[in-house]
Amino acid sequence: MTTEQSASGSPRPDSAAEKADAAGKTEAAGKTDTTGATTGPAAARTGGARSKAGAAEPKAGAAEPKAGATEPKAGGARPGAGTAHAEAGAPAGAVGSDGTGATGVTETENGKTDDTAGGADKTATKAGRDDARAGATDKDDAKAGGTDKDGAKAGAPSKTDAKAGKDGAKAAGKSQDGGNKEGKPDRWEAFASAPEPVPSRLGRAVRAVGRRLIHEWTLATLASLALAVLLTWPTLRYPRHTLPQDYWDPSLQAWQMAWSGHILLTNPAQMWQSNTFFPESWSFAFSDTLLGYAPAGMIGTGPEAAVLRYNIMFVLAHALAMLGAYALARQLGAGRIGSAVAGASFAYAPWLLAQAGHLHVISNGGIPLALAMLARGHGWSLRHGYRPERRHDGWVYAGWFVAAWQLSLGFGIGLPFAYFLAGTVLVAAVTWFLRRWVVRPVKRPFGRRLLIADLVGGLFFAGVGGLLAIPYFKVAGAHPQAERSIGDIGVYSPPAAGFFTAPAESRVWGALHEGARAALPWHPEMTLLPGFVLYALAAGGLFFSVWKLRHRLLLLTGVVVTMVLAMGTRFFDGTFTYVPLFDHLPGWNGIRTPGRLMLWTTLLLGLLAAGAVSAFATRVREVYAERIPSWPSPWLRLATLLPLVLVLGEGLNATPHPVVPSQPAAMRTVEGPLLVLPSSQSLDQPVMLWSTSKFQDLVNGGSGFTPRQLDDVRRVTLAFPDQTSVDYLRVLGVRNVLLMRDHIVGTPWEVTVDAPVDGLGITREEVGNIVIYRL
Repeated sequence: MTTEQSASGSPRPDSAAEKADAAGKTEAAGKTDTTGATTGPAAARTGGARSKAGAAEPKAGAAEPKAGATEPKAGGARPGAGTAHAEAGAPAGAVGSDGTGATGVTETENGKTDDTAGGADKTATKAGRDDARAGATDKDDAKAGGTDKDGAKAGAPSKTDAKAGKDGAKAAGKSQDGGNKEGKPDRWEAFASAPEPVPSRLGRAVRAVGRRLIHEWTLATLASLALAVLLTWPTLRYPRHTLPQDYWDPSLQAWQMAWSGHILLTNPAQMWQSNTFFPESWSFAFSDTLLGYAPAGMIGTGPEAAVLRYNIMFVLAHALAMLGAYALARQLGAGRIGSAVAGASFAYAPWLLAQAGHLHVISNGGIPLALAMLARGHGWSLRHGYRPERRHDGWVYAGWFVAAWQLSLGFGIGLPFAYFLAGTVLVAAVTWFLRRWVVRPVKRPFGRRLLIADLVGGLFFAGVGGLLAIPYFKVAGAHPQAERSIGDIGVYSPPAAGFFTAPAESRVWGALHEGARAALPWHPEMTLLPGFVLYALAAGGLFFSVWKLRHRLLLLTGVVVTMVLAMGTRFFDGTFTYVPLFDHLPGWNGIRTPGRLMLWTTLLLGLLAAGAVSAFATRVREVYAERIPSWPSPWLRLATLLPLVLVLGEGLNATPHPVVPSQPAAMRTVEGPLLVLPSSQSLDQPVMLWSTSKFQDLVNGGSGFTPRQLDDVRRVTLAFPDQTSVDYLRVLGVRNVLLMRDHIVGTPWEVTVDAPVDGLGITREEVGNIVIYRL
């Protein structure tokens, strides 16, 4: 008997062996269900264990028909390696089409086994199921035999066997239903996993929205808004009728937003020539303008709309402050809870409660937000350093834009920020030069696109600052008395005790610090407590923090420097600290209250505290990573939130919310230019708010300084109505005078209000509590 060498080098049986295989297949058809069930495992064991007798396989294969005929009950078990190989191929032929030309009717054709192939099968369906398993086993065995490393000795199954195994598996799959129609579904498919449905376009949109709703920054924004509403309450309780702290400076700032929105819609070229302080020029620049809120000023008209607008922006300013500081801490490398502590301490520090009536001071969120964007765009982090792969020029443009917007809200807060950015740019330029040419020369260390973004953004910021500064320089030239002196700075410079004293608006510390406030010369600007919890967390951050030691020392240095500057002339007369800035930095002499530099101290203390809280949260996760379950217990997770809760607790307010005086009906009808009497700083600010219905020209006005002409008007009109005051007002161009009866008690007008006006060439008319004199 001869053999052929297969492609892989293993011997392949000749036609006699193939006939023997066919006989073996016929024999296998008569096996019982139990035998068929055991054939697959037996074949698998045999296929992997072909050994010594493999050389005699052809001869044994030739004898298989006889063995198959005499041993049907033995399930085809024959001694010898050759017999084992025959078994491996037999089941496949029994359930598949006969690839060797052997006679017999298969189950694929008629759904039952041939009686002459080894006996009748009682249940064709059961036999088909057993044969399917045997066929699948034979397919694996054929593969195993073909790839056996010892195939040269033991031999490999023939190609006919492999084909028979595949055909048998197909036939078994069809015969499992007991039918003979190929299109009939397999009943076992019910147990297969259902395919995932393809979502519709609407479903994909809903999922995308859902992912964004649970994004960190979405949750941070919503949390900032919710906390702003709660911690400024009751600002939004009666938002059209009350103002926080008092109705003097808030009325002025409500008018500022209304004026900027109105004039940009009607006559933008006259923006700086406001309707107040008539007939002064550049009167809109007599104080910080909140020009960045002009888009809000375009919505609504009248005093009630202005008050509502102010209260909404007041709440949003707190939300932006928290979100901006959170973003900065996250960008620098702090954890979520630590960043939340930094944001809460920056937005709700106790000392800021004394500034509730100064929206331009509360509106500071653009500072940390711009710094976060610029750091993100440059790929820089305090914790991870400079990472060029994270650079993105889009964030750089956004950062410079936000910085310019912050500057447009007012120079009182914006000017120190501008100088900080200028110093940062200077340091970055020196670093770029050193890395480019001196220390380890690197080609374009920051990237060309990033450099262009910085140049364009920096020029835009500088251009906005320059344009906004022009009116203020005009005012300084026309009103020399508006310029601050170093003596004025001394009046508002707080002592060191102010850093540990809370304002009266603090719900937690206000009553307890009443005696300490009484010892301060001007406590509204000298109660500068950032929070005792913040002090403690920042102190802990010096020793236990995610920041590196050199960064902690840098932050500590910043805290000390800003506190010294916030003391103004109280720190050794400011000879080497505040006075040089006052004398040499342009615009610095316009800053009246150095204590507001505490804003920077609070931000730096918050970053130190964020480092400590982040390190604590990280340590908690590390400890529980090796335990089961691996996440911290609810109580320990609540403990990581305790610093945040304590910081927010210190920010609870007891701020009064007085009702804004109602607008007199005459203010809605009388044309300007007009003068409202009595006139003073505190009385004129609500009058400015009343003018938002018509924006008629007013002689009245309130700001950081009083023009000499307004002083003269107030002095001359004490005897109004008389000939001198009437003539003086006519020269100014005043057409109408409104006298408020409910404010004249104890003033000269209490006597002259009912005096006859015959011979003065004027008329008098009463509308409610207002006496209208028409000149």
